[in-house]
Amino acid sequence: MVLKAAGRTSLVDAVVDQLRAQLTHGEWAVGDRIPTEHDLAEQLGVGRNTVREAVRVLVHAGLMESRQGNGTFVRSTADPAAVLRTVRAAGALDVLELRVALETEAARLAAARRDTHDLLRLRAALATLREEGDRDADADLAFHRAVVEATHNAAFTEVYRFFSVQVHESLVESLGDHEMPAIDLDAHEALVVAVEAGDPEAAGAAARELLRVPLETVRAIAAAR
Repeated sequence: MVLKAAGRTSLVDAVVDQLRAQLTHGEWAVGDRIPTEHDLAEQLGVGRNTVREAVRVLVHAGLMESRQGNGTFVRSTADPAAVLRTVRAAGALDVLELRVALETEAARLAAARRDTHDLLRLRAALATLREEGDRDADADLAFHRAVVEATHNAAFTEVYRFFSVQVHESLVESLGDHEMPAIDLDAHEALVVAVEAGDPEAAGAAARELLRVPLETVRAIAAAR
């Protein structure tokens, strides 16, 4: 393995970037043990402390796993930071189309799996949304997160948590645009009722309907521009 030697500026960041590149380009496979700090330091032309800090960053990001006494191993070759950058670069239409897919299935699962705590949380989120008004992106996002968490699917919840960063930015931008419709509180109520009734089909339909008008509006704005 040949790594490009890091310069003097932002050494840790440079090493992080180079190690990330090795992961995403398949230099190491999931489960592989990466070279020792000493070897990486020599290959990169930096100190061992710099390598150690860079590895810590990648461990924190979930790409690597440190096992005491055994070394550091590759946990994932998919860089979540790169995924997030791509999602953040997506437009409002892309985000809404993905939201329809994610939130329709989340509503279906929530209706089938919700418990008493989930129902109380959904009602509380809806009440907050009504109190804060139909232009409050934070309250709206909290409501949708409550629906997703009622799926009791850890993977679904984590993916939506990751995706919700862009959802929030999209909401803030769109709700501040007078061309966008206000939040449909009745549609949110219909979704809660369907989840409470334990009706997956009705919940999925309600989630899709909830996003229908915003989606159609964004498509019309995009076409006009």
